[in-house]
Amino acid sequence: MDNKILIQELVKKGLLEQDSIKKILGDAITEKKDVEEIIVERRLIDDEALAETKSQLLNIPFRRIKPEDVNENLIKKIPLETVKNYKVIPLSLSEGLLTVGMVYPENSKAQSALRFIAGKEGVNLGAYLISHSDFEEASRKIIPYKSEVLEALERIKIKPGTTSSPLQKVTSLEAGIEVVEEAPIIKLVASTLKEAVSAGASDIHIEPQRNKGRIRFRVDGELEEASSFPSELSQSIVSRVKILANLKIDETRVPQDGRFRTVLLGRDIDFRVATFPTPMGEKVALRVLDPTMGLKGLSELGVMGRNLKVIQEGIQKPYGMILLTGPTGSGKTTTLYSIMQILNKEDVNVLSLEDPVEYYIEGVNQSQVHPEIGYSFATGLRQILRQDPDIIMVGEIRDDETADLAIHAALTGHIVLSTLHTNNAIGVIPRLIDMKVKPFLLPATLNLMVAQRIISKICPKCKKKEIATPEIQEIIKNEINKLSGEVKKTIKFQPPYEIFHGVGCPVCKNKGLLGRVALFEILVMTREMEKIIVENPTEGKILEEANRQGMITLRQDGIIKALEGIVPIEEVLRETAEI
Repeated sequence: MDNKILIQELVKKGLLEQDSIKKILGDAITEKKDVEEIIVERRLIDDEALAETKSQLLNIPFRRIKPEDVNENLIKKIPLETVKNYKVIPLSLSEGLLTVGMVYPENSKAQSALRFIAGKEGVNLGAYLISHSDFEEASRKIIPYKSEVLEALERIKIKPGTTSSPLQKVTSLEAGIEVVEEAPIIKLVASTLKEAVSAGASDIHIEPQRNKGRIRFRVDGELEEASSFPSELSQSIVSRVKILANLKIDETRVPQDGRFRTVLLGRDIDFRVATFPTPMGEKVALRVLDPTMGLKGLSELGVMGRNLKVIQEGIQKPYGMILLTGPTGSGKTTTLYSIMQILNKEDVNVLSLEDPVEYYIEGVNQSQVHPEIGYSFATGLRQILRQDPDIIMVGEIRDDETADLAIHAALTGHIVLSTLHTNNAIGVIPRLIDMKVKPFLLPATLNLMVAQRIISKICPKCKKKEIATPEIQEIIKNEINKLSGEVKKTIKFQPPYEIFHGVGCPVCKNKGLLGRVALFEILVMTREMEKIIVENPTEGKILEEANRQGMITLRQDGIIKALEGIVPIEEVLRETAEI
C-alpha cells in the first residue's frame, strides 16, 4: 500500500495532523522503517483505528484476535520465519479454507509464502487484517520466549550451562579488548520485557547465580523461572537494563533506582528498576507497571454488594479521611488509585504524595517523596496544603507527624486518602490514637476505614464445583449466620454449600488459578462510633459497633466470593486465619 494514501486517509479522518505527514515520511526513510511502524511505535494514533482505516482502504475485513484464537494445530504448518518476517497468525483450517490474520495483507511476498503453504495443503486461503498489538500478543503463543532466548544466545556464540561462576573466573590482563555484539543482548532484554507483560507479571527478577543467570517472573503473586542464561552474560544484560533506566553503568557497588517507559503489545508500560549488588554480580528487579493491570475500577478489584455501596457513599462526602489498611502487597495503593480516578474531575484539584509514583493518572498532580533529601510525607503534606487542594492522597501514614497533618487536612475541608498498617479495619482507630492523634478529632475527620487482602482467583475456563467438606461446611455456615439480615437477603446460597476449584487448562497454564482479587471489610464512622471513641475506644467496643452496622469481615467477604466461584475457599481461610 502507498504510504501517502494511508497517511492522507488518516488525516482525512482526523486521526493525524496534516503537519505531521512530512515528518512521518521523513523519519520512515531515515530510520528505514515502514510508516505504520513509526505510527505504532510513537503511539500517534490508536492501533485499532489504524488497522480499521487500512482495512477500509484495502477492502479486507479487520478482526480483533486474542492469543486463544491461535490454532495450535496449524502452528507447525506455517514456519516460524514466515510468522516473524511477514507477521502472520494462523487462525483456522476448515472446509478446505486456511484462514490467517495478517498485519500486512498487501505484502506480495507474504501472499506468495502463504499461497505456497495453502497449495501444499491443498486448501484455499482466506485472510483478515489484524492490528500490530494483537499480532504481538498472539505471536507469544507461537514463538516461545525460551526459543527467542536460545536464538539470542546462539548469536553470541555461548552455550547455556557451559560457563563457570564469576567467583571462580580467572581475570585476564587483556579482558575488555574484545567487544561482544550488542544486538543479541538488546533482543534478549526486549523479548524478556514482552514476555513479562504478555504473562501478566508484576515483577521481573534478573539474578546472577553461581553457574548461570536466571530470569524469574512474579505472576499472580508467585515467582516462577522464565529463563536462564550463561553467567558471563549477566553483566551485559544488567547493563542493557541500566541503559534503558538511565542508570550509571560503571557503578556496580551500590544499589541504584530508576525507571523507563516503553510501548509493548500496544500499551504504554512503565518499568521501575532497582539494582542490588551481590557477590555473584548485580541483581535487578523490575516492577512492571501496566495501566491495564493497575488502574482498575472498584468492581474489578473485588468491591461488591454492600461494600461497593458503602464506598460509593463515602467518597461522595465533601471532606474527611478514607484510610486503607493491610500488609505490604495487599493492593492498598491500587485501591487508592481506583478511588482517585473516580474523584478526579475537571473542577477539583487532586494532588498526591507517593513513594514512589507507580501509575501516572492524567489530571492528577503526582509527586514522589525523597526522604534522603528531607522531602518526606510530612514535609510534602505541608507544601500540598499551599497548593489549593481539594483532594489529597498520601501514600502512607508512617509517623505521628504525618498522622497529625493528615487529620488536620481532613478537618479543614479536604478529602484525604491514605494507607495505614493494621491487621484489620477495627484496628485503625486504636492505631491513630497510638500515633498521638487526639481522639475527639477522629469522629469529625474519619469517613471510612477499609481493610483488604489479595488472593488468587479461580480460572473461569476450567473451574469445577464440588460439595465442601463437613468441616468447611460448618465454617461457612457460622460466618453466614453472623452476617446482618440485610446482607443475608442478598445471598442465594443454601447448604450443602458448593465450592469451586480450577482443574488446570492451557489458559491458566494448568495452575487452576488466573489473576487476583481483593477481599474487603469496611467500617463506617457513625454517631455510635463517635460515642465509643470519646468514652472507651477498645477494639472490643469497636467490633460491637462494626457488627451493629453490618460490616462484612474479610473472611465473610472471602466466603461469599468462594461460594460464587471467584476464589478458592482454602486460600480465603488461610489469608484470614489470624484476623
